[in-house]
Amino acid sequence: MENREESPADEQAPTPPERGLLHTWQSAGPPAQLCPGRVPLSRPVLQVALGEHHGLLLTQGGQVYSFGELSWRDLSIPVSAPVLEASLIGRMVIRVAAGGFHCGALSEQGNVFMWGENTAGQCGLTERGPVTNITVSEPCPVTVVDSEAVPPAGVRVVDLALGREHSLALSAQNELWAWGSGCQLGLVTSTFPVWRPKKVEHLAGRHVIQVACGAYHSLAMVRSLPPQKTQNPSEKRERGQSPHYSVTEREEQFAVDAGQYCPLGVELTEVMTGECSPRRRGPRRRVHPGGRSAGSSPGSATGLCPYFEDDKSYTKQTNLAVGHPLSETDSSPKSHPPSGWRANKNSAFSDETQISNLLQKLSSQPLEMHQSTGPGDTDSLSSYTSDDSCVSSTPSTDLLTSSYKEDSPTKSQTNNGGAVPYSSSPVCLEEVRLCLEAEKHALKGQKSTSLTNINQKGNAAANRRRSLPGTPTRGRNGSPRRGRPCVCRPSSAGRTTAAALEEAGAGLPSLETEVWSWGRGSEGQLGHGDQLARLQPLCIKSLTGEEVIKVAAGSHHSLALTAHCQVYSWGSNMCGQLGHVNSPVTVPQQTKLSDGLRVWDVSAGQSHSLLLADGDCVQPVLLYCGQQQEHTSAQSQKSQQSQRSCQTSPNRAESYTVRPNLLPFCMEMGYISSVCSGGQRCAVLADQNVMGFISAIHELASRERHFYCWLSSATKLLLTPLRNKESVCPSLGEPCTHLFFSLCESFVRLSVLIGRHSTSLSYFLHDVQSSDVTALPLLTHTEHFKDIYKEYCSSVGNFEVMGGFRSLHKLSHECLGSQQTVLAQLCADQSVSGDVDLVSVFYRPLQQLHQYSHVLLKLAACFDVLTAEYQSLHQGCNQFDSLSLSLLRKKKEAETTFLFWKNHSGKTTEVLRLPQRRVVCESSNRSLTLQNAGRFSNHWFILFNDTLVHTQFSTHHIYPLSCLWVKPVTEDSSGLYAIKITCPEESFTLVASTPQEKNKWLRSLNQAVDQVLGGAGQGSSPGLTAMSRTASYTFNGEGRFKDAQYTGAWLAGRVHGRGTMKWPDGRTYRGNFKNGQEEGYGECLIPNKVLNKPESFQGQWRCGKIHGFGKYKYASGQVYEGCFCDDQRHGYGMLSSGKLAKNSSSVFIGQWVNDRKSGYGVYDDMTRGEKYMGLWLDEQRHGNAVVVTQCGVYYEGTFKDNKMCGPGLLVSEDDTALYGEFSDDWIVNGKGVLSMANGDCLEGQFSGEWTSGLKVVGTYTKPSVEEPENRERSILLKVGQLVVPASQRWLSVFDECWSRLGCDAPGRGERAAAWDNIAVTITTARRQSINLSRSQSKVLECLEFIPQHGEPVTTTNYDNIRRYLSKACETPHHPLGWLVETLVTVYRMTYVGVGSNRRLLRQAVQEVLAFLTHFYSIVRFLFPGLPEDGGIIPDPPSAASKGKHNADIADQVSVMVLSCSSLLLPQLLPRLYPPLFTLYCLQEEQEDALYWERILHLNKQPDQSLLSFLGVQQKFWPVWMSILGDKKQIVSSSKDACFVSAVETLQLISTTFTPSDKLLVIQRTFEEMTQEVKPMLDGNFLWCMDDLLPLFLYVVLRARIRSLGAEVSLIEDLMDPNVQHGEMGLMFTTLKACYIQIQQESAM
Repeated sequence: MENREESPADEQAPTPPERGLLHTWQSAGPPAQLCPGRVPLSRPVLQVALGEHHGLLLTQGGQVYSFGELSWRDLSIPVSAPVLEASLIGRMVIRVAAGGFHCGALSEQGNVFMWGENTAGQCGLTERGPVTNITVSEPCPVTVVDSEAVPPAGVRVVDLALGREHSLALSAQNELWAWGSGCQLGLVTSTFPVWRPKKVEHLAGRHVIQVACGAYHSLAMVRSLPPQKTQNPSEKRERGQSPHYSVTEREEQFAVDAGQYCPLGVELTEVMTGECSPRRRGPRRRVHPGGRSAGSSPGSATGLCPYFEDDKSYTKQTNLAVGHPLSETDSSPKSHPPSGWRANKNSAFSDETQISNLLQKLSSQPLEMHQSTGPGDTDSLSSYTSDDSCVSSTPSTDLLTSSYKEDSPTKSQTNNGGAVPYSSSPVCLEEVRLCLEAEKHALKGQKSTSLTNINQKGNAAANRRRSLPGTPTRGRNGSPRRGRPCVCRPSSAGRTTAAALEEAGAGLPSLETEVWSWGRGSEGQLGHGDQLARLQPLCIKSLTGEEVIKVAAGSHHSLALTAHCQVYSWGSNMCGQLGHVNSPVTVPQQTKLSDGLRVWDVSAGQSHSLLLADGDCVQPVLLYCGQQQEHTSAQSQKSQQSQRSCQTSPNRAESYTVRPNLLPFCMEMGYISSVCSGGQRCAVLADQNVMGFISAIHELASRERHFYCWLSSATKLLLTPLRNKESVCPSLGEPCTHLFFSLCESFVRLSVLIGRHSTSLSYFLHDVQSSDVTALPLLTHTEHFKDIYKEYCSSVGNFEVMGGFRSLHKLSHECLGSQQTVLAQLCADQSVSGDVDLVSVFYRPLQQLHQYSHVLLKLAACFDVLTAEYQSLHQGCNQFDSLSLSLLRKKKEAETTFLFWKNHSGKTTEVLRLPQRRVVCESSNRSLTLQNAGRFSNHWFILFNDTLVHTQFSTHHIYPLSCLWVKPVTEDSSGLYAIKITCPEESFTLVASTPQEKNKWLRSLNQAVDQVLGGAGQGSSPGLTAMSRTASYTFNGEGRFKDAQYTGAWLAGRVHGRGTMKWPDGRTYRGNFKNGQEEGYGECLIPNKVLNKPESFQGQWRCGKIHGFGKYKYASGQVYEGCFCDDQRHGYGMLSSGKLAKNSSSVFIGQWVNDRKSGYGVYDDMTRGEKYMGLWLDEQRHGNAVVVTQCGVYYEGTFKDNKMCGPGLLVSEDDTALYGEFSDDWIVNGKGVLSMANGDCLEGQFSGEWTSGLKVVGTYTKPSVEEPENRERSILLKVGQLVVPASQRWLSVFDECWSRLGCDAPGRGERAAAWDNIAVTITTARRQSINLSRSQSKVLECLEFIPQHGEPVTTTNYDNIRRYLSKACETPHHPLGWLVETLVTVYRMTYVGVGSNRRLLRQAVQEVLAFLTHFYSIVRFLFPGLPEDGGIIPDPPSAASKGKHNADIADQVSVMVLSCSSLLLPQLLPRLYPPLFTLYCLQEEQEDALYWERILHLNKQPDQSLLSFLGVQQKFWPVWMSILGDKKQIVSSSKDACFVSAVETLQLISTTFTPSDKLLVIQRTFEEMTQEVKPMLDGNFLWCMDDLLPLFLYVVLRARIRSLGAEVSLIEDLMDPNVQHGEMGLMFTTLKACYIQIQQESAM
């Protein structure tokens, strides 16, 4: 061997560690000589794993050491000097596992390394050496690959468990993988060995928490599935669940029910004959250290481990038919009574003689022997030939003599399908042994186990059972080839943060677990109630719901540890390793523990079990159950062949315990954190109590486990019987019954939390060396603990307040009369009489909070104050301490309230009694009364934690504290100690008898109100409770809010702020309140009972009424959007008929007064195709107006009483005009003048309707050429004389804008207040508008800053004003932006659709100019430094002007003329452009048609021909043209090649909106023309009109602008008058001249 293997672990400086101290000893030594030895290692040991004769140590730093009989290396290493596994250095091993004769290690990355014996493939297919190697001497990697994944992926392993011939791995996905040989793999395969890890498919989809391996069986702890509907046994079998039932159901089931199920898939028949084994395997020999063969005696190995079994070989075998009697060559009987045998409850066997006779009779009965046909090495065979298989063959006649000498003589079954059923009364083991004293010579060393089926009942069932194949029989069934058991420590449960701590979503372990088992079951180690083998995992149903938190497997027995600190054991009990003598042992039975012992860690060895438990002190104690060999010379190594009783696993030891015994030496080891067993060796890891840290952790865990056991006992002894009692409802009454069940639920939730916490602490202790103290659940789940405890305390208090414990006490006497003594143990403070105080019982959990605080304080004292651990622990200590004090106060409040109701019982006060209500103080001693109360009046005030109750005789006035305001009244000369109480609907004053009483009530009231409002309720100073709060209240008094329920903000007893008001009739208001009334923005829903549809309003309110701008949707379908005043439409507004209108569809937009149309407005009657634009009065058309129809008829005139009345002008589509007196709509009656399109005129008396015909009495005139035009007649027929002046239209819109600025009338208001209103509006919009885009939010952010508005305006800050106005007009949230948006709306409503009449153009233009005038007046109000329209804005005076040349510089200062059009038209006109330009196009339609005709004709000519025709001098003719940078000569046939850039620039005029932008386009066109002719002329060239006009005419022609006439007219009407006579004015005149010239141009 290499030197690295021989180096001991303690080569380094032996500084003894304080953590991870290893103690180990032989389990089967004499009791008096058991002396655990501490292994002196320099590194703390993190984990121990023990095999049959070897062990592994994992130390800090991830190093692995081996000791014991290392047969794969022919070494024997003492435990005191383990050797380092050098090949694992650097692998950072986090877990080790030891099998029967092989080892495993797991790295931090999840990689598996295996070494040791590999005869059964248990080390896997390694990468070193051929597969046929029977040993693997060095750790080799074993790759776990998920071949089902695409592509195949490696699996990260988090836990290992090893048996004798198999290995199991638990993946990070909580799936199970197996390799090796035997049915204990749980794989669906018939080929063994399994060299590569395969997934255990039967557990696929289940959450496996932990695994453990016995010699030839496997255990898995699995998270339970959510509850499902009940299944019958056949369904359970199909799902792989155990067909057996729970403990309470077992006695009613027959054996045949379970027996018909064969786990190996072989059909069950009444008789099976012949040889059924699918294959045979010859004897397999194993190489042992020193060259010994597997068939030889173990030699010195047996001396070390008396239970060591060697290989067996049988020299002869005879096949017998199944069911034939077995011929026995040995005269001595081979069957013996089970250790836990039970007599039938009806049996007459009452004395020892009868028992002995019965056993003798049973031993002589013919037995079915279902044995493998292979040699004696049966345990190495596959599951198809194992002793537990249903497939069987007959053994040899000398089987019992030959095999029992070398193997397991006690495997005989006294009742193979026995005829004697078991009862519930066990027979003591010692009594049975006394009964068999006479047969001791024949039975020496041969004791049978109780391996019977729990479901056997009745002779019929026994007979049926006897006929089934595969029934475990005596002989070598289940006798493993080796007696060296393997135990797997629990999965990472508590070691790292692997499976167990991660199994719960909240980070705490789940208690909803199941235990699954599979493999050989000849000793009942599978726990399914029989001795059958299982090829696949099967759930042990009797353990479901037992809250198993760990499983452990010995060679032939199994252990399960529950969260209740109980241990269940099953399997072989030859040496008493189960810790009980109960029968049968084929199902889990509870280990008998002494009172006060709580087990929290278990391990199982070959023939013993080691338990770690809490005792009377904090330091853990060790419990041992199993073999205790007597120290005699007869048991030396020389007598190993003759002394068989203690050499094989199934043999019964001569001396053993029947219940776990305390090992006294455990107190000398320190604080033990984990135990380990394997073979015949025990090991523990302990820690020294450094600075009290370890003892504090153990104290916390021990107290928590004790607390959980108490909770479980309380549930079992008290809650469950009471809940299941039928009389609980009538005894408690309806309200208390509900509270009791609520209390039970909260008790269960607390119990679950404590159970999970105690389990987590046990896991934490297993890994206390590397665990972070800040990861304690008390620190990571503090809020969860607080919530559960608060809920529980509230449930107990509520039940107590309602007097539930008084009734429950009586009920408990009726239900639990005989168990009162046991129940009294639940209460530590029980009365002398032994009577149980249920209140104390239910309040006891609150004591645990103080323990949390106490232990956390101890832990904090172990750390420096500046460390993070100290801060976390100290904070947790404070939190639990404050929680404890708070809940104790609540307990006191509940007790006080119960006494209050007890002393003031009666019908009048019973209505006030509520579960959550607690009394604070009351004035029954007349300490408080109402001010100005009558002499004989009786006033009683009771302050609860939620209300103040004023009782006067039998009348109660209840005032919720959430809407109660308390204010002390300053003492005056009257000497009254008064307190003023303000409520939403009333106020009153209380007078105290003394100043002390006043302070007491004032403090109590303030604290109670503060607590209701969410405060701590502690330390509130009098009078400082919140004046502003959020609460709910239902109004009872008369008024607008009668019976309404309000939820929202309050201020000093009035609704104030945002809230919701709901009326019983369905009305709902959501929005702002102020001083008890609706104020600000709000949304209201009003049901309309007539139409059965709701009406809604969204907008502004003031003083409880709709006031301001808003949108009202009527039930009829109409929608009004505009201004309101005192619940009436008033000011600007738009009313549309809506989509639901069937008879008529119309829209009115204009001014309203007192809910009626009055003032200027536009009414679009879409049904009649008419649009009215004029004045209204009291909902009727009245005054000057214009009416246009969809037929093109135009009317302007006066209206009266909603009809045309008075002078008016009517113009038809063909320009026929009628001016006359109208008496009704379209009816003329009186004098008039009719002008026809051709100039003819008819003047006289007219009567009739325009559409049906006119009667005329007058003169017809046909004008001649020489006759001058009749000016008077022309004036009458001129359009626009009878319309409403543009300056008087839409005044309501501008008034609303002024109102939003805070002005009562235009220009009347404070400028600073206007800017404040703007800032508030913008800020509110930013906060309340949730659908703003990013750009909109950015604009609002810029507008929040108020610009400089008081200083004089110069050219420098004028740009700032212009930019501010530009941004303000972009958002409707700004008053100016709203104004622009509204003006655009009214403009489009007027001039779109029917309003697109060319005769409205002049009015539309005047309306735009009026807009500018009104708009500019508002801007000047905001920026008073701006000059009047046409005023001058000077440059800012420069610093140089203060020098000596002041006068000269002042003369040179430039000025800028400001007009409202240049400032505001760019903001307004682009939005008004579509309807306005449409009117221009209609007006210029004829001229543009003529112009376009000329354009199309002239553009047919080439460039040079057109230039020549237009009279452009040849010196201006371009010679070259540029195409993509290349020059190309212009020839006579070239077209559209000259002045291309100028033409393209001029075409941009159609893409601009404002006259200024259009003029800039014209200017750039001239500049482009100049740039093109400059290269051909002198540098000092100047244009003259004679040269410019023809050339510009060419550019206009080539630009082909479609509606140039409309463009020219728009520029002319709206251009800035300041530029009319400048350079731009001249250029525009040139363009206009070209337009006229083109119309008049003749053809070429």
